[in-house]
Amino acid sequence: MDESQSQQPQTVPEEPVQQEVVVQPEELRHVEEKPSRWTKFKSWLLECKRVLRATKKPSMEEFKIVVKVSGIGILIIGLIGFLLSMGKELLF
Repeated sequence: MDESQSQQPQTVPEEPVQQEVVVQPEELRHVEEKPSRWTKFKSWLLECKRVLRATKKPSMEEFKIVVKVSGIGILIIGLIGFLLSMGKELLF
């Protein structure tokens, strides 16, 4: 009999059921409040300060490349505008 008692299937303990927590609106009041304009402004200033600390002055080579790329972009956009204007005049 001792053998039959030792071979009984072991039961797995059930996992506890999680209960849903309902939060009342009074408890959420502090979360739903919008930040004031002053708080937004201070946060914006801190972001500006962080960006300015991360930036560096470009070298002359970097500056020349940026000027060339910007100039080419302006010329391309101007050319597209000119072609559209000429096409409009020719069609109408």
